[in-house]
Amino acid sequence: MIRILTGLDQVREGLWKKLSNCRLGLLANQASLDSEFSSAGEVISRVLPHRLKAVFGPQHGYGGEDQDNMIETEDSYDKALNIPVFSLYADIREPHCHMLEMIDVLIIDLQDVGTRVYTFATTMLNCIRSAAVLGKKVIVLDRPNPLGGEKVEGNLLQPDMYSFVGPYSFPMRHGLTMGEMAIIFNHSFDLGCDLEIIPMSGWHRNMLWSDTGLRWVMPSPNMPSPETALVYPGQVIWEGTNISEGRGTCRPFEIFGAPFLDIKAIKNSLEPKATRGCYLQEFLFRPTFHKWEGEICKGFMIHVTDPHIYRPCFTSIAILRKIMQINEKEFSWKSPPYEYEYEKMPIDLILGDSSFRLSLESGMSLSHIKERFDADMEYFVKWRKPYLLYT
Repeated sequence: MIRILTGLDQVREGLWKKLSNCRLGLLANQASLDSEFSSAGEVISRVLPHRLKAVFGPQHGYGGEDQDNMIETEDSYDKALNIPVFSLYADIREPHCHMLEMIDVLIIDLQDVGTRVYTFATTMLNCIRSAAVLGKKVIVLDRPNPLGGEKVEGNLLQPDMYSFVGPYSFPMRHGLTMGEMAIIFNHSFDLGCDLEIIPMSGWHRNMLWSDTGLRWVMPSPNMPSPETALVYPGQVIWEGTNISEGRGTCRPFEIFGAPFLDIKAIKNSLEPKATRGCYLQEFLFRPTFHKWEGEICKGFMIHVTDPHIYRPCFTSIAILRKIMQINEKEFSWKSPPYEYEYEKMPIDLILGDSSFRLSLESGMSLSHIKERFDADMEYFVKWRKPYLLYT
């Protein structure tokens, strides 16, 4: 198997020398480990003693301790590193001036999951924007997209739906790395940031996480495995509904349902093309927290049998259509707020286009959904080419 070195590994192996005279800040979390299981903070402090002046944490915290949306993390102090820990998921979700005044260079090392609504990309954008204003350099230590870098899926986010869960007009499954997204943000928003990407060595766009040989460390509390990441581009839609996305179970997003679902009718009415590459196991579960806490839910556990033909967005939208038809009276959309948006419907933010919800309500066919996805994907694959670091 090809040995893959992440951006953090590259720093450890020698690229730290270029930073030897800089005051450093680090945006990272518990998944920011090198191949020897040392954290980014430990690696940088070891190779560059006393240069790390502050660390920053994204949603869920620097240690990944906080659950769910809009559960804020407080600032704290890292006693081992003897530096402050600033939360970028609190009342303001971007670095304040006094935070960046402590440093010359902000290093970003976060493990993304390849889905547009995952908030780490927006946090990175906010940091790049703030750093540009204050004349600070940003270095992104790149990591694999666990879904690979070839396949994209879903409709493009519309600009009027830009939010903390949608920073730019990406499809739901975007096939980009954090480094590639950083380049796109800096160019497309004309930020003028002094931006540098430290790329991976050995990673190719056709690699899923299982091909990398890297150890999976949960980047957030409800992303326990690479299998979760595989289904997430589709299964995240349940966050905009009264269907449990499986929070409060051991396998969130793979498990989903609600007390009122007619699961046999739903499964039996699904078109075969809707479940290519996966199997829906009828499943009962009782969430220990979140939606339907303590109640028995009827639903499914989704098993990915062939990740190369499985299309998570298409599959989950097809299931959503059947639930809306079969359990029309009990089904509902979730009301705001959602990720600090207090007026727009959560499902509109997730799907990236309010007209998509309206089309679903009017009975949009699977063929029409596929045509819409295909058109947006064809455009995006061509558009993104100049920004790709790995070909």
